[in-house]
Amino acid sequence: MTDVRDGSPNMLTEASSYDELYRNFRWDIPARFNMATACCDRHADGSGRLALIYVDADGATTRTSFDEVAEMSRRFANVLNADGLVRGDRVAVFLSQSLELPIAHLAAFRSGLISIPLFALFGEDALEFRLSNSGARAIITDEAGWEKLTKIRDRVPYLQDIYVTTSIAHAGAKPFWPAIEAADEVFPTVDTAADDPALIIYTSGTTGNPKGALHAHRVVLGHLPNVEMCHNFLPRPGDLMWTPADWAWIGGLINGLLAFWYHGIPLVGHRARKFEPQAAMAMMADLGIRNTFLPPTALKLMRQAGVKNSGVKLRSIFTGGESLGGELLGWVRETFGIDAHEVFGQTECNLVIGSNSNLFPIRPGSMGKATPGFDVRIVNDRGEELQRGERGIIGVRQPCPCTMLEYWKNPEATAKKYAGEFLLTGDLGVQDEDGYFWYVSREDDVITTAGYRVGPSEIEHTLMKHPAVAMSAVVGIPDPIRTESIKAWIVLRPGFAASDALAREIQEFVKVQLAAHEYPRFVQFADTLPMTATGKVLRRELRALG
Repeated sequence: MTDVRDGSPNMLTEASSYDELYRNFRWDIPARFNMATACCDRHADGSGRLALIYVDADGATTRTSFDEVAEMSRRFANVLNADGLVRGDRVAVFLSQSLELPIAHLAAFRSGLISIPLFALFGEDALEFRLSNSGARAIITDEAGWEKLTKIRDRVPYLQDIYVTTSIAHAGAKPFWPAIEAADEVFPTVDTAADDPALIIYTSGTTGNPKGALHAHRVVLGHLPNVEMCHNFLPRPGDLMWTPADWAWIGGLINGLLAFWYHGIPLVGHRARKFEPQAAMAMMADLGIRNTFLPPTALKLMRQAGVKNSGVKLRSIFTGGESLGGELLGWVRETFGIDAHEVFGQTECNLVIGSNSNLFPIRPGSMGKATPGFDVRIVNDRGEELQRGERGIIGVRQPCPCTMLEYWKNPEATAKKYAGEFLLTGDLGVQDEDGYFWYVSREDDVITTAGYRVGPSEIEHTLMKHPAVAMSAVVGIPDPIRTESIKAWIVLRPGFAASDALAREIQEFVKVQLAAHEYPRFVQFADTLPMTATGKVLRRELRALG
């Protein structure tokens, strides 16, 4: 790797084969590093280099340069400083995709504060837990966020300042933009170590209360090898990035916004009320978007809507969060003319596995191979390596730059995350003889039926091949004879109606396509599936429904 301080942004040296790429990679993390400097100030050279194209709800676009983002974030850093926030204090960013969001994060980074991305869709309970657990002293939000905060303000005593981005004045809130306009534009970015804390990103809480993964400034460097590999090497002339993924998710904020700004590549931001497949295709064509991160849920919705490609010329499609199957991969290739490159990681240690069809063939259902710089193995719960072909926990040998520092205020959970030399992801998988990793399930999603241990992912992939199925989720439900029975929750594609006959047809389809012991004995049709804010199916909620 070339040291970021010499001005060259590339982490990987492009190679013609995966083996060469992986073998030649070496981490070289500078001792002193700040994300505001690396992801903004390096490109704020007075040239007006484009940073963000923001598309509002009416389709109007606003362009903002790195020079402007750097100045506005310096001004807001002065606002936070004047209001008494000191190094190590926490600042929550409760916004969806917007110009204000990176300004707030960058201001925190350059001040030595710790920012906390929060999903704009969070309700009062989710918001209260995260603000209380983190002890956030300030929060930046919009009008909808302010309405939620007024209902819990007396239950979050640490919270000192609320900055509201809209022009409406509120008693007890501070106006974001007027404060920036009145502040000095000079702010010397604090000298931070690469290991100094920068972000608390809360896990999605699929089991128990969410935990705050505390990340250091180096986290963006830890993401770069995978982002570069899976986006077919960055940067390239004309690259322009867009993702519908919320910038509060690690996938939207670091994989998307910060990693691309590190490379000086502009982003498109758009605050959509909900994901509209046809509108997404039109926007990608109109703006000439070249790179995208489309989570599997978005791809499934596009496939369900029957979108046609009219002028979309993507160079790279990055996807992750749920495993893709061959059916969806084939649809992507047919629709966009390129392969979707699947990745695997988690909030605590992200982007450790990935794909690039120019370096090695994609095997449908596989997540790909270990990212250069990462030693990923299948291990048991004691951190002992298993043989190729054995199912176990996906483990990542430590240390590595994208691993969290700790779970915030939770040393017990932090300790449980590690075994021996490995961070335990909590996801079950298999590595084959050729080095490909295959996702099985979360540890707590495994179904035990009639003596077999079955992962839901493989069944869901098979269900997606049936012409009637738009989305599916598979869970185990109590069975007095089999321990658990397999139940499939299914959202149908347009033109299909729920019926007992269709349920039997789908059951028989899985029995023939997959295995007799893996077909769903129960089929429940639904209009929607419960999901986390990041688009992952909440199987525990389906299990609770029985």
